[in-house]
Amino acid sequence: MIYFLLFFSAFLSGSLLPMGSEALLVYDYLKGYNCALLLLFASFGNTLGAVFNYYLGLKGEEYLLHKKLISSKKLYNAKEFFQKSGSFVLLLSPLPIIGDPLTFVAGILQYPLKKFIVIVFFAKFFRYLAIIFVL
Repeated sequence: MIYFLLFFSAFLSGSLLPMGSEALLVYDYLKGYNCALLLLFASFGNTLGAVFNYYLGLKGEEYLLHKKLISSKKLYNAKEFFQKSGSFVLLLSPLPIIGDPLTFVAGILQYPLKKFIVIVFFAKFFRYLAIIFVL
């Protein structure tokens, strides 16, 4: 049950909701739960939250263009930039404040989903690993 609670907390934290899962991870780790399982459940949950953001962005492109909140030219330029540096930009996805919107923008820009998942998972995994390592 502890691992699923961490998964759910990490999922919400990975979405656009203003939440954090790090405190629960630290608490569970200090209580002696399996470190590998904690890392996996937190990383998978957080990555799925980012995929949810990606999906919202993917579906949001039509809305943004329809409401003329962004021009087709600006969207094309942003897609070109993200294609060139997207991998590096997505490594920032675990950061507070800017990370979740980056995953949303990746969806708007239709960054390749498989590549997105791999990069975001490893970025989030290593963030959680760094937190455990500091303890």
